[in-house]
Amino acid sequence: MPAISFERTAPLPPEEAWRRLTDWPRHADAVPLTRIEVLTPPPTREGTRFVARSGVGPLALDDVMEVTVWRPPAGEEPGLCRLEKRGRVILGWAEIEVHPGPGGHSRVVWREELRVRFLPSALDPALKSASHHLFGRAADHLLRRG
Repeated sequence: MPAISFERTAPLPPEEAWRRLTDWPRHADAVPLTRIEVLTPPPTREGTRFVARSGVGPLALDDVMEVTVWRPPAGEEPGLCRLEKRGRVILGWAEIEVHPGPGGHSRVVWREELRVRFLPSALDPALKSASHHLFGRAADHLLRRG
């Protein structure tokens, strides 16, 4: 199961970085050919479920996720959101941490383990590279836009 991890510094207070990174429908703006449907009523909390459908027609895959940890940043305490991937094809987990940084900025730590059922492990390095690029680009996009 390929694991990725990266960090970003954003010129945003932690609460705003958190809001942007956990606005699930906005992730579709950052990931090509993807739309996101939240399956549970707001607000986001433990138990919130959503699905990211990526691709076109019969080549689309559903990434069904459930929030299993929901701890927004508060004061000097970092925020942590953990998502469990509960789909039939895409499995694994993701964690988004938002830490207070110097000067009112935020430090974001994104970790993810991803497995695609039926994909041979020989393709793990390509999946890891593509995931790192895709999720890093998505984080950049979400932290940059209002």
